[in-house]
Amino acid sequence: MDKKFLNKVVDQIFSETKIDYDYMGGRVFLPYLTGFILFTNYFIVVPSYRSFFWSHCKNVYGLSGEETDYVWVEYNRIIKNIIKNNG
Repeated sequence: MDKKFLNKVVDQIFSETKIDYDYMGGRVFLPYLTGFILFTNYFIVVPSYRSFFWSHCKNVYGLSGEETDYVWVEYNRIIKNIIKNNG
């Protein structure tokens, strides 16, 4: 598993993620979904969204399941930290 490449994938997906703190407490636009999810003061990843994430990583980046798991964990860690600290 090439973590250097996978970290670039995480960075790319994060760069396509938009966080709006002003709308009803906050919302996140995820590049692998159409629309957005709302958050309060922390990011909750709904398990059903994971299948969309998996499809996105496989179709766009050609990642395996193990690679996608790594990207999923890292991406969510970054998002949670950003929201927790309000940017």
